Order: sequence, then structure tokens, then C-alpha cells
Amino acid sequence: MKHISSAILFGFKEVFSWHTMKYILLSGAVATLVWIAFGYLIWDGLISMSAAVLEMVPFSLVRSNGAWMLSTFLWFQLTLVTFALIFAFGGNLLLRTLSKEKYSTVSILTLLGSALFWGVVWFFKGDYIYAQFLKLLTWLPFETIEKGVAFLIGFYIIYNAIVATMLFFASLFSEPIIEDIQLREFEEDDVVRDNMFKTIGYTLKDSMIFIVVSVVAFPLLFVPVLNIFVQIALWIWLTKNTISYDALSLTHENVDKALQKRYGAAVWIITAVTVLFYFVPVLNIFGPYFGTIALFAYFKSHKAEEAA
Repeated sequence: MKHISSAILFGFKEVFSWHTMKYILLSGAVATLVWIAFGYLIWDGLISMSAAVLEMVPFSLVRSNGAWMLSTFLWFQLTLVTFALIFAFGGNLLLRTLSKEKYSTVSILTLLGSALFWGVVWFFKGDYIYAQFLKLLTWLPFETIEKGVAFLIGFYIIYNAIVATMLFFASLFSEPIIEDIQLREFEEDDVVRDNMFKTIGYTLKDSMIFIVVSVVAFPLLFVPVLNIFVQIALWIWLTKNTISYDALSLTHENVDKALQKRYGAAVWIITAVTVLFYFVPVLNIFGPYFGTIALFAYFKSHKAEEAA
């Protein structure tokens, strides 16, 4: 556990450094803008498809899950609005007083603080908020509920597409990011550079499996509470193999399943921490990069220990 905790702390430190942030912000902006534009073009079709699926779901389940989704969506929005207001009034002051590295760290901590604040509110008042949304959906005709939930499902699909795209970008940029970290933190070793195309292929394969499994598991997303665990499981499935293979391919010449299984516990724990990033808008773009960097640090420390 000592190596795992050290790797997680190293991942947090490096993912919020300016050397890494420039890749994250660039890829995050591209992924978000591309999927927003694409979503705008196919939005009507996406809503129609979601509405058709909802027609096969019992009304009581649609209403209950719709209230849960609205409650979660409101928490997302309040987190973002709070973050935006803080930087609207204090951003210029921070820019004048902090370096780029510290400004990036303060930005993320502010977002985390906003999420934590509203998380505490939801912890104590979540049942009341859920009940109010349930009343609202009860008062509305079924067609309106269906359209409202279909809209949230469309948002959910686009959000997942952004997460999957960020995982691809993290895999694509893993070599230059890790090489920079290598020069600053592990000068005695070299980064393995022979596996780039294999890692991208691995990422694409896992992304396709994620899409197929998501479609199959889609009905389970209408079951309150269970849907949270289903979503976590789907994101872990998408992320685990990709970030572990990326990190291993940058530290080992030959990567096989036996090598991945040897570090199984660490991979699962670091992947679980990575997936937590996905639950917070904006912060979700940092997740794949954090996971790859943290696992790279873990594999490096183990490799050095084995060599000694």
C-alpha cells in the first residue's frame, strides 16, 4: 500500500503541474467542443432514440429515475456555477499573485471544494430535493416526463463520449508527458518507446467493448442506486486495461497479461481513484492522465525495488 499511496500522491502532483496541464486543457477543449458540435447535429435523433427506449420502461421507474437524474444534474450545475462565480470575482487577483503551477492547483482545489460543499448539502437534504423533483414529475403529463428524461439521457451519452475520447487522448499523449516526467523525476532510467501503436490499438479496442457493454447494460441505468454501481463498473472496465497497458508499455519492453496480473491490486485501486474524477464535470478530463501517471510511478518504484 505504501507504493500505491505514493503513486497516487505523485499522480495528483504531476497531473496539476503546468507541464501536464497544457496537454490536458488542449485535449479537453478539443474533445468537449467536438462532441458538443456533434451532439448538436444529432440531438433530435438522440432524443428520439432515448424516448423510444423510455417507452419500454414502466412509468413509475421512469418517474423515479428521472427525479434522481434531475437531482444529480442540479448538483453538477451548482458545482459549476459556484466554481465559475468564485473565479469571476477572484480570478484576476489569483492570476496576479500566483504562478501558473499554483494557479492550476488552486483552480482544481476550488472545483473540488465546490463539489464537496454541494455534496454535503445533498448528503443532508438529498432526500428532500429528490422528493420535490418526484412531485414535479408527478404533476407533469407522461410525454413531458419522457422528453425530460430523454434529454438527460442524451446529455449522459455525450458526457460518456467525452470521457472515452479523453482516454484516447491520454493514451496518445502519454509518451511525451511521461518523457517529461522521466527527465525531471527519474533521470537514471529511460522511457520505453516501442509500444506506442500497440497502446493506441489497445485503447480503441477497449473503447469499442465499452460501447457494446454500455448498450447491453443500458436498461440497468433506470434502476436507482444500482445505476451508480453500473456506471462505476462501466468506467472501470473502460479505464483499467488502457491506463495499465499505457503505463506498463512505457516502463517494460514486453507487456503481457501475466505482467498485468502481477500488479493487479494496484491497478484496481488506482483505476478506482481515476474513475472518481469522471463524476465531476471539468475535472473529468484529468482522470485518464492521472491514472496513467500514477501507474507509471508505481511501476517505476516496483521496477527499481526489484532491480535492487
